[in-house]
Amino acid sequence: MTDADKGMAGKRLNIGCGLDIRPGWVNLDMVDYGGNTVVDLLSYPWPFPDSHFDEVLASHILEHLPNFNAVITEIWRVSRPGALVVVRVPFFLSTKYYSEPDHRTPFGIRSFDNYEDVSGRKLRFYEQWKRGHRTNYNSPARFRVEEKKFHVSNFAILRWMGFILNLEPVLYERFFATWFTPEEVWFRLRVVKDGVGPGTGGPTGG
Repeated sequence: MTDADKGMAGKRLNIGCGLDIRPGWVNLDMVDYGGNTVVDLLSYPWPFPDSHFDEVLASHILEHLPNFNAVITEIWRVSRPGALVVVRVPFFLSTKYYSEPDHRTPFGIRSFDNYEDVSGRKLRFYEQWKRGHRTNYNSPARFRVEEKKFHVSNFAILRWMGFILNLEPVLYERFFATWFTPEEVWFRLRVVKDGVGPGTGGPTGG
């Protein structure tokens, strides 16, 4: 861990940072890019205590990791209650996903549904299933989904289309995403713990 990371430990975590070394963040990756902390992201637990970070950024890293349940449970473990988690991943139908041989986990607009805390929220007709069994391997990880949206393109000429796609992103993905495919999916999550946490032995499940 760098001196800068030590000074801000317990605040903000940048997972899979690559060359995006952010001052004041704990910048984490499996390769030494200079200025980041080198950690095996596939080995749990990560070297941080429970409820340690106020903010977590996972930008274009989760698709490279093979066990989504394990990594999202670990992110939940090291995050404080109410912590902000920002996730950016390529959409599974996009060339950004399938043209990269190292990508392991596909993502769509509903990828966090099995970990979403829906208490106190009115569910839409296509969300009623969330009241029953969800495939999360009994993970304790829960998040409030503040936002989930498509990022259409980095090209300005196409970016305005995001407004249309995100009017009803779940229905767009179901019926129209093969016609006009967005490049990425962006999530803004809040960690929900309610005093419940996993042991320090790290997550399991596959």
